[in-house]
Amino acid sequence: MGVTVEFCGEPFVAPEDRPLTIGRVADVEIDDNPYLHRVFLQVHHEHGLWWLTNVGSTLTATVADRKGLFQAWLSPGARIPLALEAFTVWFTAGPTTYDFDVLVEDTPFVSVETAADPEPEDSVAETTVGRVSMTPDQKLLVVALCESFLRTTYAGGGQIPSSADAAGRLGWTTTKFNRKLDNVCQKLADAGTRGLHGGPGKLASNRKQRLVEHALSTRMVTEADLALLPDD
Repeated sequence: MGVTVEFCGEPFVAPEDRPLTIGRVADVEIDDNPYLHRVFLQVHHEHGLWWLTNVGSTLTATVADRKGLFQAWLSPGARIPLALEAFTVWFTAGPTTYDFDVLVEDTPFVSVETAADPEPEDSVAETTVGRVSMTPDQKLLVVALCESFLRTTYAGGGQIPSSADAAGRLGWTTTKFNRKLDNVCQKLADAGTRGLHGGPGKLASNRKQRLVEHALSTRMVTEADLALLPDD
């Protein structure tokens, strides 16, 4: 069983005798970004399994399988076994959000997707995403924040637009955008999504970054949803 990390179209094969490091100064050099740890994540082999470990001190990573059936929030010091065939990892350092793919050969498990109940044909008021129902405007807001990532064809890095830019993209005022952003974050936080609150009754300052990571990792939005956006 082997593991390959793919970043910006380049493959990096993890050796079994030492960790494959990922960060600012590492085997997989992400970016010369001062907000990024020199070594942030590592892939290593232990007890017959491959593991992804967060060896940083402040940054977190979102890890999900490609079907959106599994998601983990990897805090500093945490690790998960790479027991499925493919994962995508998202993380934010300063103003930039990055993602890379992890491919695992001969995995002990495979993900199984069960058929979901179809949406009622006359259900136009809200879109159900897992346990959370989004209004059309809320879904549109999430698509606008994720647009640059949905338009890319391979893992790499991207910029999350400012509230003013995203509002302009949708033809909204910044006040309207921020109000709906607060509502989306509150709705997801109430449903158990971590990282959207900084404390009791207080939204996290980096909630847009965490929202984008969550939306992409759970496939709350996909490339097909780009059709919802107004023409440039």
